[in-house]
This record gives sequence, structure tokens and C-alpha cells, in this order.
Amino acid sequence: MATPLSDPSTSRLSPLSSLSSSSPSSAVSGEPLLKTVAVVGLGTMGTGIAEVLARAGREVVGIDVSEAAAAQAVSAVESATARSVRRGRLTERERDDTLARFRTFTDLRAAADADLVIEVAPESYEIKHQIFRDLDGVVRPGTILATGTNALSVTRLAADSAHPERVLGLHFFNPAPAMKLVEVVSSVLTAPGAVAAVTDLALELGKEPVAVGDRPGFVADGLLFGYLNQAAAMYEAKYAAREDIDAAMRLGCGLPMGPLALLDLIGVDTARTVLEAMYAESHDRLHAPAPILKQLSEAGLTGRKSGRGFYTYEAPGSATTVRDALTPLAGGPETARRSVRSVGVAGSGTMASGIAEVFAKAGYEVVLAARSEEKAEAAKSRIGKSLARSVDKGRLTAEAAAEALDRVTPAGSYDAFAEVDLALEAVAEDLEIKQQLFAVLDKVCKPGAILATTTSSLPVVTCARATSRPQDVIGLHFFNPAPAMKLVEVVRTVLTADDVHATVRELCSTIRKHPVDCGDRAGFIVNALLFPYLNNAIKMVEEHYATLDDIDAAMRLGGGYPMGPFELLDVVGLDVSLAIEKVLHREFRDPGLAPAPLLEHLVAAGCLGRKTGRGFREYARR
Repeated sequence: MATPLSDPSTSRLSPLSSLSSSSPSSAVSGEPLLKTVAVVGLGTMGTGIAEVLARAGREVVGIDVSEAAAAQAVSAVESATARSVRRGRLTERERDDTLARFRTFTDLRAAADADLVIEVAPESYEIKHQIFRDLDGVVRPGTILATGTNALSVTRLAADSAHPERVLGLHFFNPAPAMKLVEVVSSVLTAPGAVAAVTDLALELGKEPVAVGDRPGFVADGLLFGYLNQAAAMYEAKYAAREDIDAAMRLGCGLPMGPLALLDLIGVDTARTVLEAMYAESHDRLHAPAPILKQLSEAGLTGRKSGRGFYTYEAPGSATTVRDALTPLAGGPETARRSVRSVGVAGSGTMASGIAEVFAKAGYEVVLAARSEEKAEAAKSRIGKSLARSVDKGRLTAEAAAEALDRVTPAGSYDAFAEVDLALEAVAEDLEIKQQLFAVLDKVCKPGAILATTTSSLPVVTCARATSRPQDVIGLHFFNPAPAMKLVEVVRTVLTADDVHATVRELCSTIRKHPVDCGDRAGFIVNALLFPYLNNAIKMVEEHYATLDDIDAAMRLGGGYPMGPFELLDVVGLDVSLAIEKVLHREFRDPGLAPAPLLEHLVAAGCLGRKTGRGFREYARR
């Protein structure tokens, strides 16, 4: 910021003299310790932070070099608080008080009386260094200076300050009024009293502060941006369409947004900056920005703010996408379909019974075959219990449940698949077992029957080559629990016939699932993006960077994930997770994909997650 500055403060207070680490929460008078807060940079994030502070009773000094930005910030807070009044979250009096506490300026000298300054300027060392140098000449020595960076080194910014002990990171998430997480970032130079004071402030604002050390991306973005980068690279490689990548992660993982849509929201240029900072420190290829991020950034296609990024938007700043040259045509190309009236499901586990239930409820005759009649009957019994739960919850009538169960015929031999139109295996995730089964299906199934595997990580083409009709083989990766999860990854090999692919896509829609197309490589879409993220979370714990609880909280509260990574690992099973990590590492040969040693140690110790009562956490035995 190039604003002329006043002379340095003549205050005789020693740095942080008012910030005793033993009692940081309030002054002797009972007033909040950080009563007046200056926010430097009134873009979307700065304005959101200012609103949160003003609503919590702080005097807020908003500063931006642009008068237009300052005026826009006031207008945005006025609109936001008016909405809150309409929704009954604020009274008119509270709104008036909030607006009265928010004043804007275009000169940094307005921060002279602030107890805390939060800088939310563009992600540039040059810009931020200049702001901090200028603030040194304006504020009192005891004033805390916080940077809102999510990519740059807090230590580097602090070291250039006159009082590095008062500089820390305070990373809010967008939109600041709604998102609960605040990462409190301390460097080796930061005074404990400063950390305690801003932590207390975050709690008073109704946020959940997570203490982290100084490294690019911190916890939430450190995990999030590696995943986003992988998604961009997947799209750039033309492995899957943008819509399919986004739908896969929303429906397969329960995420609020797909990764490419999220990159457009964050800003492609911002994501590139964060990744470059992460790569400069980690030298991990997973953090090396995908070339497409540079191409889009330099072309000015930075996402929603420019009106175009991975998607095209109605107008700059709009969240509404519009059709463009890459938007798929409704219905897709016209291709002949095969008739599917009956389905054979091979297996007796949870996934097999779940898939059989899905087809039976959709009106298909289902043969459920296992290695013995008893196992097949047990699997049908499991379906009956699941249907009964649906009836109890009002999702299905008793009559519809009975009809669905009647459509399931258990069998103790795969010979029962002789007349099915689709034979789908859901047996153990072991390539040799699957190959043997496909050889059997090749012999017992009629000509023209489609043969499908539900593998989540093994090569589909290897299963296809175990038959004399590889053109009839395709992957149909359902997600667990199959009756509830909407996603199916449709995995086409280089040998799969067009009509087989068209038939199973149409079939997915018939059984009310959302199909996404992907090629035959390890992990497909979901696991290829999900498990490197989980592996990186484990590495954070190994490096003592953050605790399990803080990492889980950061991803739930900062990323909108339904579960934190360690909660999810324990649910999936650490042995299953390790097996998938090994497959990904073997396929892509990237050192960054090597399974974290801690994961290997836990599996070797028999700590496999909830199913054994202990994984990353301990669970009560049932």
C-alpha cells in the first residue's frame, strides 16, 4: 500500500506488554482485550471478516486503497445484515449498532489505535511486506499484526517487521460469516501472548480456532490444494470430463462442491499461487501446479470472478454456469443398446447384497449367487433386513419391499447365471480371484451377456482378458452402501464395445444412479483423488505438524467435508486404505503417493479401524 504514513508511534509500551500469556482473555476493566480491529484489504474475505467482527461488538476499521472497494464493503455489510434481520437472526437495533461499528478509510494511518490489525491483501510478498513495514510506523508496539495469507510464509513476513514477536497468521475461510474454522498460525518468532489473544478472539467470534505451525497451506489448504491440483491434472489429461470429475467427488465423497467448480470459486490464479508456495517448500510433485492452471491464469480465465475458468459463467462474479463448447449433449450420442431384463450378482458380502437390492427395487429379476446355497440365502436375508429398515423409515411400502425381495433368487452355483443379461461380480478385491470368476462367467453366461466387475482399484482389462469376449466386459464401481450412494463409476477398457458402454450408462439411470465415465487406471476418479489426500493427512501427523483432532476439525469446518480424514480412514479400514495406496503408488510411480509409514505400521499391528476397535482412534467394542 503506497499511502503516506504518519510518524512512528511514541507509545512507551513494550511489545506485547498488554498480552500476558497467563491471562490473555480480557483487560482488567472487563473490556475485550482486542476491542478495536483494523482490517486491511476489503475484498470479499476482508469484508466478511469485518462483518463478523462488527457483529461481535468490535470497533472495526476497514482500510483499502480503493474508495470503490471501501464503499462496496459497506454496501455488502449493509445487505448481509439486512438479510439477517429478515431471517430473524438480528434485530433492527443490533443491525444499526453493527453498521455504526464499521468505518472505512483509504489510509493506513486509520489503524493507529487498533489493538489488532488483520491484513487480507493479495497473495504477494511484496504487497504484504510493504503493508507490514508501513504498519510498523503507524500502530503501537503492542498491537498484534495478523496476516490472512493461506500460502505465504508467516515467518518471512514477521522477520521483516520491526516487532516480529507480534506477527502471526489468522486464516479465516470463505465466506467468513458462515465458516467456523480459523487457523491460528504462529512462527518461531511469535509471542505466546499474541497467539492466546487471537485464539480467545476467535472463540468469542463463535469460531473454532485450530493452532498450526507455519508452512504453506497450513492444515486445511495444505490438504485441499493438493487434491484440487490432482483433479486439474486429471482433467488436463482428458481422463474424465469436468462434469464427471465434479459429480464423482460430490456423490462419491459427499463433498459440497466438485474440485473444478471449487477451483473456479477460489480463483484459478489464487490456487496456482498457493500451489507454487507449497511446492517451493515440499518439492512434492503432487504440489507442482498442473500446467492448465498456468494456462488458464495467464489467459485471464481465473474462474467465477472473470466469468470463465474450468466452466463458463453467466457473467463475471456469477455462480450460474452456462453451456459452452465442452458441455455434454443431453442423452449423448445415439448408440445401439443391449436388452437387460435380468441381472446376476456374484458374491455374498455387503456390496453384493446391496447391489442386488438396488436392481431388485428397480424391477429387475436378480440371481444372487455365492459359493454355497447357505451364503446366498444369508445374503438374501441381509437384503430383507435392509428393505425392512426402508419400510420402517417410510421410504418404501411393505408391498414394494416384499415384491423386491421376491425378485431375488439365491443360488449356490454360478451356473444359475446361464440366462442373465448382465453378470456383475462383487467378490473379494483380489485380482486372481476375480480372473478365475470371469473365466467361469465366460463359460456359463449366454452370448451377448454383459460381464461387469465392481472393483475399486484393480485393472478391468485384466479381468476382461480372462474371458474369450473382452468386448463384453466393463467396470461398474458402486459405492458403499450401494442402496444409498448415488454414484457409479463406469470404467471402459480399450476393448469394451460401444453398445456395452451405452447399455450400462442407460442402466445406471434406470436404477437411479449417476454414472460417470472414466478410463481403466488405478483408483478411477474418486479413489485416485481421495486417497492421496488421506495419505497426506497421515504425513502431517507423522511430522507432528498438527493433531488428529485438529486435522479432522479443519477439514470438516474449513473444507465442508462430511468427515475428517482420520474419521474416514477408520471407517474405510486401514488395511483397505493401505491396499489402495499401494495400487496407486505402483500404477503412477510417484514418490508422493508412497503409503505413509504410520499407516503401514498400524496395519501391521492389526489396528484396522472401527472393525477392530482401534485404528487412528480407539472405539468401544460392540
